[in-house]
Amino acid sequence: MAGPNVAVIIEDDADIRGLISEILEQAGFTVHAAGTGAEGIALVEQHDPAITTLDISMPGMDGFETAKRIRAISATYIIMLTARADEIDTLQGLQSGADDYITKPFRPRELRARVEAMMRRPRVIASDLREDPAPDTDPTDPDASAADAGWMTHRGLRVHPEMHLAEADGTHLDLTRSEFDILTDLMGAGRRVVSKSDLALMLRGERYVGGSDFVSEHDVRAIEVHVANLRRKLGESATRPRWIETVRGVGYRMTAR
Repeated sequence: MAGPNVAVIIEDDADIRGLISEILEQAGFTVHAAGTGAEGIALVEQHDPAITTLDISMPGMDGFETAKRIRAISATYIIMLTARADEIDTLQGLQSGADDYITKPFRPRELRARVEAMMRRPRVIASDLREDPAPDTDPTDPDASAADAGWMTHRGLRVHPEMHLAEADGTHLDLTRSEFDILTDLMGAGRRVVSKSDLALMLRGERYVGGSDFVSEHDVRAIEVHVANLRRKLGESATRPRWIETVRGVGYRMTAR
């Protein structure tokens, strides 16, 4: 598990690195900072942080490649910082494994709000959990029942919120935290449609704490990219889905059993 009060900053600009360090330290984090992607990866591997901020434009290994390498070794929340607001950079960042991005220049309170939202995400959505026995287990077998406790299942797809595990047809799924949270939310909702705005608020932690209802185009686009990445990892098509249906103009829901 990641250190709950540990953060890693990967930023080549010393002034911005210092500013981010100050913001996160004021938020209660122990901060470790690096000026290059390679140094940052080493810090993530050493300290297993809860949060990692990552600059895109760095000499040598850029932020996209750094994010991919971090995601291969850690479930840390990754917030990308970019001076470019182009949509292609946003998409590439999220596809590299980032959970969110912020465009420079940014306000300190904006970064702190994004970090706090990530840290308060519920890991289990108790009111929505629906536990089903695995299709190949005997419900009268106490050992099988214990092994399947806490799993949500749907047509060969299994998710365990507490253990942060996801499997499709017995194969482990390597999901980012945002992808995992979206999948868990959709599985908990079943055939009920979950809007993109609701998913965005869930990722910001605001659906559960009575926060603001404002959802920007950036938030909606990020959800679309996360779902596209999730589908790619599931190996399914948006036009002929096995698991996640798009309800045009509304949001997403799980397919019928």
